[in-house]
Amino acid sequence: MTEKTGRCLCGAVTWRTGDAPNWAGICHCHSCRKANAASMVGYIAFANTGLKITGPVATFESSSGTERGFCAHCHTPLFYRSQRWPDETHMMAATLDDPAQFQPKAHFHWAEREPWLILDDDLPKYDATAGDNDA
Repeated sequence: MTEKTGRCLCGAVTWRTGDAPNWAGICHCHSCRKANAASMVGYIAFANTGLKITGPVATFESSSGTERGFCAHCHTPLFYRSQRWPDETHMMAATLDDPAQFQPKAHFHWAEREPWLILDDDLPKYDATAGDNDA
């Protein structure tokens, strides 16, 4: 497995893992879009055991049991953690040093996507989180 590395805009926070991702996808939910000021957010999820994040990370509890991490210097969004998935961290795919390492497999919360967003791909599109309901 190729090591994956990433960093924030200023470079003060870096992350790395040699583990394969648990999953990779694009979220369209309202809270992820607001937290990242983006029309959609790419995530790549890794087991906590193999993920190393270094540098000045600050966190914000965006809802009960949900933590979002960002660089304390430049405020780049870095990750999402939830009590729902306690053994993994969802890293922002845009922080990858090599963006080609992000290969999304599905869209999540498709029902909440921006009404003006038009995507023409063959990825599965789930109205919520995969497993909550089917596409």
